[in-house]
Amino acid sequence: MAFQVLFGRGRGRSPTDLPKQAREHIGKIEGPGGAAKAEELAKVLSQIKQILQGPPEGESNPDTLLQLVTSINDEDLLYLLALNLHKLPFEARKDTQVIFSYVFRFRHPTAPPKNEPHALAHVIEKRPQVLVELCRGYDHKESATPAGTVLREVLKSEAAAAVILYDDGDVPGSSAGGYSAIRRDRPQTGNGIFWAFFDWIDKGSFEVAADAFTTFRELLTKHKELVPTYLQVNFELFFHKYNTTLVQSSSYVTKRQSIKLLGEILLDRSNYNVMTAYVDRGEHLKICMNLLRDDRKMVQYEGFHVFKVFVANPHKSVPVQKILLMNREKLLHFLSHFLEDRTDDEQFIDEREFLIRQIRNMPPQPVPPLR
Repeated sequence: MAFQVLFGRGRGRSPTDLPKQAREHIGKIEGPGGAAKAEELAKVLSQIKQILQGPPEGESNPDTLLQLVTSINDEDLLYLLALNLHKLPFEARKDTQVIFSYVFRFRHPTAPPKNEPHALAHVIEKRPQVLVELCRGYDHKESATPAGTVLREVLKSEAAAAVILYDDGDVPGSSAGGYSAIRRDRPQTGNGIFWAFFDWIDKGSFEVAADAFTTFRELLTKHKELVPTYLQVNFELFFHKYNTTLVQSSSYVTKRQSIKLLGEILLDRSNYNVMTAYVDRGEHLKICMNLLRDDRKMVQYEGFHVFKVFVANPHKSVPVQKILLMNREKLLHFLSHFLEDRTDDEQFIDEREFLIRQIRNMPPQPVPPLR
């Protein structure tokens, strides 16, 4: 028995051999004997996970981990796992989530602290399709949660967020050529992976939509230099899709969450130029005023926080002034009774009274704004 353990089939695999074996098994999980191959794959993934986590009594050798991570990159295992995540057995999906998390965090002690972790740097520059396929995990309810969990951890990196935002197929300037190939001044076509989030949020099952929205929110709120530039360059496309698909969604949850996020985006100081462009549009104000009349009070409440940005703007555009003046008497009456049951919300009451005063004190005719 001891002879078999040391030299026979019971001998442990070399860590650097495991990614190659996993790759071979992945290629066979849909063919004849696929169920058996899926079980073998699950065992290999479990071993990889255990090595990455380290022994219970201590930590793994950093050099061994570097060899394993390098082998994972060489075998393109992260891409294959992301591509096939929904096909894996339940436990294997959980192990794959752990593998991604550990691999993307691994940094050898000798590596410069300012550099991205080894595998993440490889993916961002040489294999951005890994992040794209992780996003496509939302195409299937089985892979939505593990893929989303990994994505939100990866999105701590601004470069990783940029890869997702600027994915645009084979168009020059797309992140498909790696992070360094991105052209931030080129408007997106709307065919990249980021734009698929709108449909996942609006049309996916509850679990898929909820997880996709959480990731979507992270993409749009975490990086204060990346996102404002992206929104300014892609203003028309982004807000057209945002308003038509999300803010006016037939799903109550999607509608409410999206209006709240819109308010957060507009009120973020880093998005000042985006906010001023948004509140200049009369058609945006009309959408917002309709939200105030929604049948559901929480939609009305979230809509109010967007509406107040239009009214409080000291440099209202002429189209916005025209709409407010045309509806002034109706608005004053409406707001005076708006959400009257929120008697304990002093901030809301103060803001509502402020808006009433602003609308009442507007000049009788539109005045071109001075900027």
